[in-house]
Amino acid sequence: MRVTQSRSSGLDLNLLLALDVLLEESSVSAAAARLHLSEPAMSRTLGRIRKALGDPVLVRAGRSMVPTPHALSLQGEVRSVVERARALFLTGGEVDLRTLERTFTVLAHDSFAATFGATLFQRMAEEAPGVRLRFLSESHVDVPALREGVADLEVGVIDNRSPEVCVEHLFDERMLGVVRPGHPLLRGPLTARRFAAGEHLIVSRRGRLEGPVDAALAEQGLSRRVVGSIGSYPASLFVLRETDLIGLIATRTVRQAEALGLVTFEVPLELPTLPFAWHPRHDADPAHAWLRARARALVPS
Repeated sequence: MRVTQSRSSGLDLNLLLALDVLLEESSVSAAAARLHLSEPAMSRTLGRIRKALGDPVLVRAGRSMVPTPHALSLQGEVRSVVERARALFLTGGEVDLRTLERTFTVLAHDSFAATFGATLFQRMAEEAPGVRLRFLSESHVDVPALREGVADLEVGVIDNRSPEVCVEHLFDERMLGVVRPGHPLLRGPLTARRFAAGEHLIVSRRGRLEGPVDAALAEQGLSRRVVGSIGSYPASLFVLRETDLIGLIATRTVRQAEALGLVTFEVPLELPTLPFAWHPRHDADPAHAWLRARARALVPS
């Protein structure tokens, strides 16, 4: 996308596109490659942006560059303006996927990337070879990533969202117990009391030490001992493989547990299903609509 200079203000609106790419890449050379410019030309553009904003925008931090606080505060608004401009200049709401050059950022739990990432990258290579996909892990704090332009799409358990964000239900997930082979829990009938009597490991990006399992146990007058929490399901599987701890895993990620030789089992409790959803930031954007369609296709009902 290229837009013309505004005669009334003297502002070259192409600086917004360059600023968007510079903040995304945090690199003059990478931004130059994205915009098909030479590095000296990109450096001059950065100089013009710095002069226009009265801010360094990108500063050296060791061998890399990082955005200034002021630049970060502008990133969401800049991204929004650039995306609206793209949509404005698209003809008939269509996009040529074969020539599309775009970077999409997806905020998702690492288990989603581990399970569906390979298929999604393969679809991109076949349908839109110029598109790049960047997965970001969920943060330990809740931030309005979509509203601030940090992510284009969010996939996962959506428990905190801005009211203006669009949400579509994708699928319901069920949790299974997971332990090492030969675990004492696998010997004999699996009851809620025996399940509660073991030591448990929780997966929580916020470091929580309790969850829906504890609520379900409390309804039966039971409690369990949680020895700790870990931030990702794949990491938890390696811990479970070497200990007698009891964990949980989503049904769609069972193959990860099986690949490590772990054993899964039905939890003898009534646990709520986990609703997964995506948050489209630009619902009318044809390129974003293509990405959402690919996300839907990953998890057929």
